[in-house]
Amino acid sequence: MGSKIHVYVISLVLFFFDASGAQSNIFDVRKYGARADARSDTSQALSSAWKEACTAVGSSKIMIPKGTYLVGVVDLKGPCKGAMHFEVQGTFIAPTSPNAHNKASWITFAYIDRLTISGGGTFDGRGEIAWKQNNCGQNPKCKSLPISLRFDFVTNSIVRDVTSLDSKNFHVNVMGSENVTFQHFTVIAPGHSINTDGIHIGRSKRINIIDSDIITGDDCISIGDGSQQIRITKVRCGQGHGISVGSLGKYEKEDPVVGVFVRNCTVYDTDNGVRIKTWPALHGGIASDMHFEDIIMKNVSNPILIDQVYCPWNQCNPKIPSKVKINNVSFKNIQGSSTTPIAIRLNCSSSVPCEKVELANINLEYIGADGPIKSLCANVKPRLIGQSIPPGS
Repeated sequence: MGSKIHVYVISLVLFFFDASGAQSNIFDVRKYGARADARSDTSQALSSAWKEACTAVGSSKIMIPKGTYLVGVVDLKGPCKGAMHFEVQGTFIAPTSPNAHNKASWITFAYIDRLTISGGGTFDGRGEIAWKQNNCGQNPKCKSLPISLRFDFVTNSIVRDVTSLDSKNFHVNVMGSENVTFQHFTVIAPGHSINTDGIHIGRSKRINIIDSDIITGDDCISIGDGSQQIRITKVRCGQGHGISVGSLGKYEKEDPVVGVFVRNCTVYDTDNGVRIKTWPALHGGIASDMHFEDIIMKNVSNPILIDQVYCPWNQCNPKIPSKVKINNVSFKNIQGSSTTPIAIRLNCSSSVPCEKVELANINLEYIGADGPIKSLCANVKPRLIGQSIPPGS
């Protein structure tokens, strides 16, 4: 009896097995018309591949092989029938002109559970021209530039081993999401890039940023209202404005910020180190249970800062105190160098003074001209533990 050979021909979909052994599908964007020539618009091919992958039964992987792909504005939305793996081996490049974006973001992932983004690739926002057109410092009614990557209502997901380069606005915005991890994530933009926060988090829970490098012109990480249980560990933050909670109190009915843990990080060549900032005169809010520990500062202008008179571009009245209540804050085991003589500045609200603020084992050296290093405190009496250089005041 002769043997039978069965041959299965599969045109667009290949199969792989995920870590659990379940069968999954591979969707290669080139099969949908994507061309890695940096000139052909890949948006439609990417959207088509996503649509088929999202509706396929079981887990799906979208493959972006090595090469350079021009991508316009794309919304990649769920809910999907299975876990989604977005493997970017190549480089996505955005349109150069900000006017080519008809939305507030470039690539959006929304309403997805179990999303993985990986592959070692790059999302290049090509922001140089856009930064030159940014006049928001002088014009409060300015047109917003597009965020590179948005994660809206994404759950149980991970972004790892990819790079965001030269975003026009924020590199990443996380909104309404839960249990999302950024690991081995890289952000790169020059110091003169305006409003290019590395990762901004708002109204999200259990967001983890682990072992990542963020070099940009604004906050490396900014934590907005409604953020809860945010953990930042082994992040190297350079050039911009440091790691910030806030700004808070600018809008009505902001949700509380509760549970921020920043540990084992290095901050270098920045305007600020670790910072909590709230607007004066505007709206109330709560920020509590925030802890900054085991942090190295290198050439940082304001290593430890609570700023409750944050008022950029004079868009508020700094004489009216902030209505945001700050409590249960600790700064522990922080060492390194300050480029200003005031290494610790705790400027709390006279209306709702800060409560339960702790400074423990602080060792900061002023590397500027001769003069004593010192701290300034207003409307707060911090608890001092162990060595404190400069001494609390």
